[in-house]
Amino acid sequence: MNKPHIEQIFDEYRMIAIIIYAEYTAEGIEFFTPHNFSQQLAAMRRPKGYRIPAHVHKSVPRSVRYTQETLFIKSGRVQVNFYDEDKHFLESRTLKTGDVLLLVSGGHDFVMLEESEMIEVKQGPYAGEEDKERFEGRAP
Repeated sequence: MNKPHIEQIFDEYRMIAIIIYAEYTAEGIEFFTPHNFSQQLAAMRRPKGYRIPAHVHKSVPRSVRYTQETLFIKSGRVQVNFYDEDKHFLESRTLKTGDVLLLVSGGHDFVMLEESEMIEVKQGPYAGEEDKERFEGRAP
């Protein structure tokens, strides 16, 4: 069975995560998130010579209630376990080099299945331990 190039993980009520597997490709630009998400995620493919006009981003007041984070798997293999808002285990996925993960809501933990490098992007400013509530996750 072929796995999808884009996958959305849900609990009973909400989206938990979006996975864009390394094999994904499309023409132009495609946004994977609705406009109201505090973290916007898109993929772009443009031909040689295509130009994105020069621009600056204006100061726009925004209110962010929950941290959403995007992880880029730079190398290795990583198991991610997804949990709902009540910290109940939902399901797992294995990510590999080139995969991208947007964590939207709920909880998560990671197990490095081999030496791995990830790049993380999330909203700031960082609130330190005030930003997280740790809990006992699923045993590997």
